[in-house]
Amino acid sequence: MNDSLWGYQPSSGHTVGTDLSGYSVEATDGSVGKVDKHSDETGSAYLLVDTGTWIFGKDVLLPAGTVSRIDGESRTVYVDLTKEQVKDAPESDRHRQTGDPGYHAQVSAYYMAFRIM
Repeated sequence: MNDSLWGYQPSSGHTVGTDLSGYSVEATDGSVGKVDKHSDETGSAYLLVDTGTWIFGKDVLLPAGTVSRIDGESRTVYVDLTKEQVKDAPESDRHRQTGDPGYHAQVSAYYMAFRIM
């Protein structure tokens, strides 16, 4: 992951302005859901992922720094996390928490444990 957890890795293939809504999200060991919403905001870029029935409709906020690769042709986002890591992530309230600095701090603390230095 890059130095900023809330920014896309240069090697991810992300292009600012690309609508990732509806893209499938793949962890290192399988599918975790679909992108419901995303942000390209500098220093606060993220994917809000709807996990569907896999974990009972839980929404998770994935910082953009967890994205390893984006395949526009197959409409798939690959993240440097396992399904278990996504499953155990803090649950997101899609209507309130995406812009909440306190929630971002909680999410950062969770994902920092999995950073590759």
